[in-house]
Amino acid sequence: MLPARRFTMTPATARHSRERMALPLATALMFGAAAAWLASPAHAQGAEIFKDADIALGEKLIAEHKCVECHTRQVGGDGSSIYKPLGRINTAGLLRGMVEMCNTQMNLGLFPEEVTAVAAVINRDHYKFK
Repeated sequence: MLPARRFTMTPATARHSRERMALPLATALMFGAAAAWLASPAHAQGAEIFKDADIALGEKLIAEHKCVECHTRQVGGDGSSIYKPLGRINTAGLLRGMVEMCNTQMNLGLFPEEVTAVAAVINRDHYKFK
């Protein structure tokens, strides 16, 4: 009988192992977060989520964070074609979620009520969910 072969993990092997696991883990976390959000009440709610939103605050935050300028760089023109992409945003909850995604991706540091305020302004000006 042969002696059991001992496996020693070198730093290169460990790094490769971590790299191979990073993508599936990140993907699983992303899908888990998306599934949790889709099951959340915010996704299911209509425009009543904007009922108590501070519109003036939302307008101020849009100007302060240069949202229009960013959208213009992304899609050209006046930037408004970024709104209502076919089939993507069809509920107030999805709109709020998209603003939250911008908040996270751009590292804006907005509080939940600020995200709602920005989404309420976008709803008022572009989507008009009832």
